Amino acid sequence: MSPAAPPSPSPAPTSRLLDWRVRFGALALIWGFSFLFIKVGTEGFAPFQVTFGRLLFGTAVLAVAIVVKRDRLPRGARVWGHLTVAAFLLNALPFSLFAYAELTIPSTLAGICNATTPLWGMLLSLVALSEDRPTRVRAAGLGIGFIGVLTVLGAWQGFSGLDVTGTALALLASFSYAVGWIYVRRTLSGTGASNLSLAGSQVGLATLQLAVVTPLFTSLPTSIDLVPLLAVIALGALGTGYAMLLQYGVVAEVGPTTAAMVTYFIPVIATAAGVALLDERLTWNTPVGALVVLAGAALTQTRTSRRRPAAPTPTEPTRAEPLRTEPLRAPEPEPAAARQPASRT
Repeated sequence: MSPAAPPSPSPAPTSRLLDWRVRFGALALIWGFSFLFIKVGTEGFAPFQVTFGRLLFGTAVLAVAIVVKRDRLPRGARVWGHLTVAAFLLNALPFSLFAYAELTIPSTLAGICNATTPLWGMLLSLVALSEDRPTRVRAAGLGIGFIGVLTVLGAWQGFSGLDVTGTALALLASFSYAVGWIYVRRTLSGTGASNLSLAGSQVGLATLQLAVVTPLFTSLPTSIDLVPLLAVIALGALGTGYAMLLQYGVVAEVGPTTAAMVTYFIPVIATAAGVALLDERLTWNTPVGALVVLAGAALTQTRTSRRRPAAPTPTEPTRAEPLRTEPLRAPEPEPAAARQPASRT
């Protein structure tokens, strides 16, 4: 569904509910499997090549959508400058960090590290966003969430058997998402461009960034295996392109708060996929810690009740809330230049 499309005149409530639930489930599956796709992709390509491939195929999907919807690209050098920074923080950097991280850590751990993005976001918002004041509940959620991180990492065992570098890269990728969303909220609100146009431009700029960096640090592979190639194509076309379009429809139909709940399904699916399809080892502290992380992340997203403003007069138009393009995850939180969701990834 196009974000700007008017609602259907007489849809049956049941069919509408089923429709968004199906797309919601597809969105969670695609983003949950993204970490598996990264792992498989790095078996045949260098991490920068995996990132460049996913951005290239993601850009292709979004470009087609922009052409079909006859959308316009953003205007103004200042907007494009902010989009360039957002492309680095929300796409080029975290995508590359996750690809490098999964050279040495399982995809299950990468997916759980991605779920810490709301925790980093709240911690940063205390400094960067003066209007986002902490509450006792949200502060408790932050503490609970980081206890969950320590549980996943097995802190009481001295982090034995843990690849510190790979884990640090995955956590840094999640931190980059949080920084990127704060930057986007402060610089790209009210540009006049559609979310699809901003997202497509942002991913396209990230593709150009990787097109410059990749040849400097990698060489062309001597052979191309089919399975890693298909994984990179799926990662880009589905996880970075099509999933974003799916989310537009879900947000437009049920609102950003409900759509953002997909964030909490991603690590569950990533863990199940890694264990079932990649035979990754799973100890008790990983799922237990993941649940604690998600509980803490959910608490950090609670908002204090505010006094509802008086209803507008019939001559005063109401202002619709802008669409969110991606929950904090992700993605693998899939990025887009829109206001940060209540949750990504």
